[in-house]
Amino acid sequence: MSGGEVAGILVAVFWAILVSFLAVALARLAQTLRATTKLVADVTDQAVPLLAEASSAVRSAQTQIDRVDAIASDVQEVTSNASALSTTVASTFGGPLVKVAAFGYGVRRALGGRKEHAPAKSPRRTVIVGRTVPAARRAKRKKD
Repeated sequence: MSGGEVAGILVAVFWAILVSFLAVALARLAQTLRATTKLVADVTDQAVPLLAEASSAVRSAQTQIDRVDAIASDVQEVTSNASALSTTVASTFGGPLVKVAAFGYGVRRALGGRKEHAPAKSPRRTVIVGRTVPAARRAKRKKD
């Protein structure tokens, strides 16, 4: 065997090894692509019902929002009616009630005047929370 024939055999063996490695790599790539295709199909099968459920949930939420909007507009109308009613009542009865109360107070003061022999009432004491009584007044109170 000559040197050219040995070199040809070596090149043929390396090409065979290279082709076998490429065949294994292509087989694994094909297997990965099949698994990916199956995964995408499974995700699609699961995503379609989820999207349908999400769509129905959004429609239901929109219905509820429409109901709440109707309720809010009714509450606003009731509030404006109550405001108008309170304004009407205040303007109708407010002035005359104040006048009747003032008249009653004046009558009581005129009829229940102060008696001459009754002593004048002492002025009321005002209590201020957090304030202390001066020392001279404290000593006076302890004696009493």
